[in-house]
Amino acid sequence: MQNFPINFYTADQIRSIEQRLIDENVASGFELMTRAGAAVVACLRRKSLLGLRGVVFCGSGNNAGDGLVIATKLSTEGGGGVTVFLLQAPELFHGDALTAYQKFLEAGGEIALFNGQALPDCDFIVDALLGTGISRPVSGLYLAAIERINQVDVPVFAVDVPSGIHADTGKVMFAAVHATYTISFIGAKQGLSTGDAPDYVGELDVAELGTPKHYFAQIAASAKQVAYQPLPKRSRCAHKGSHGHVLIIGGACGYSGAAVLAATAALRVGSGLVSIATRPEHAALLNLQRPELMCHAIADTEQLLPLLARASVVVIGPGLGQSVWAQALLTMVLDIDKPVILDADALNLIAQAPSLPTVNATRVFTPHPGEAARLLNVTTADIEQDRFAAVQALQQKYAGSIVLKGAGTVIRDNEGSHVVTAGNPGMASGGMGDVLSGVIAGLIAQGIYGGAAVRQGVLLHALAGDLAAEQNGERGLLAHDLMPYLRKLVNA
Repeated sequence: MQNFPINFYTADQIRSIEQRLIDENVASGFELMTRAGAAVVACLRRKSLLGLRGVVFCGSGNNAGDGLVIATKLSTEGGGGVTVFLLQAPELFHGDALTAYQKFLEAGGEIALFNGQALPDCDFIVDALLGTGISRPVSGLYLAAIERINQVDVPVFAVDVPSGIHADTGKVMFAAVHATYTISFIGAKQGLSTGDAPDYVGELDVAELGTPKHYFAQIAASAKQVAYQPLPKRSRCAHKGSHGHVLIIGGACGYSGAAVLAATAALRVGSGLVSIATRPEHAALLNLQRPELMCHAIADTEQLLPLLARASVVVIGPGLGQSVWAQALLTMVLDIDKPVILDADALNLIAQAPSLPTVNATRVFTPHPGEAARLLNVTTADIEQDRFAAVQALQQKYAGSIVLKGAGTVIRDNEGSHVVTAGNPGMASGGMGDVLSGVIAGLIAQGIYGGAAVRQGVLLHALAGDLAAEQNGERGLLAHDLMPYLRKLVNA
């Protein structure tokens, strides 16, 4: 699992902290630049690369300044050769970047203007091309430089943000550097946690550059990483009724496995009782291999009423389908005053019928980007363009808790935005979302507060996927493979 920090910030928030440090004479701009360069060199030292051949790419402004400080330190402290490529003429430097350039020359450094040429043999590359201010697609020499960097099979150290990654959204701006390590300054940028970024960030390190702790306390993080919280110890006098009753509604003909996966996950995280309401055609068959499940043949809404009355939390959507039967059951569920997890076809039906009563603080929506796009009547590309904005828009429209699934799942609830950075590509397979819904429901059934249950449920699901992948690899990972690890995690 990636060891991300707990708090994430927007680029503007970090810039405001940096400006305060300067305005309040905590550190000058060049001193912060010097500390940033030292942090990158320290990372190179930890990776045993000092003294080897390096290439440093410098863009413009303070990004170039950071790169030149690093190059100076490598020339004077590293003992190895360093080649510096500039993408703008030195006479265009000003301010702290100009100071960094002058000190580099004073140290005997030499520069080369990059014009698309092949790179010399090297043991590592430092990417100081673009920073947090990128707002348009990469082009020209910057695109050529990124392509050259990505062609070389050596460790790449990204300064603050991998060049080409949008610091707030994690979106690739046409092209981006595939970093091996990213050293983010002052605080971690929120875009490094989600979107396209997980494929580009590599190992993330945060260098606070001597920023006093109270500076962070005065700015609310734009997003927080979900941290694992052990479940409370159970009473020795507990019985099955003490831990809630989950009702799973779904399993249209041909899709009954989705309901079983959700129900099994709810059991494995500790729900006391789990029922499935499903099509009469196969209801009697669903618990043949899992006899702990109570399976009910539901032909109409009247038969669903007593099950809703007994349930403490409801999941609707796994394998539900979009038939008249599914629509009727969903309409009834949306009228109850109980926690409801909405997944899969329940979300698609809501998107088709916006007049349904969906605005409720106890609702949990668990869309993937395609379902989120339908709920907001936009394109999937619009959702992926800014996942943080998407979850905010979904919560504004539907209330409750929103779980936008994907690499770097983003959660939005009444406590703000949260990110789960665990998980792996092997989890991109059928049934994983059904398991997630069951996990969340199982935690809510046991009395875990709604927002905390959602966040912990997403994290437990992702961690279980990582543990399962560690055993046998990512390819071929099945949703059912998570079950033993879910049980292990909730008992940790």
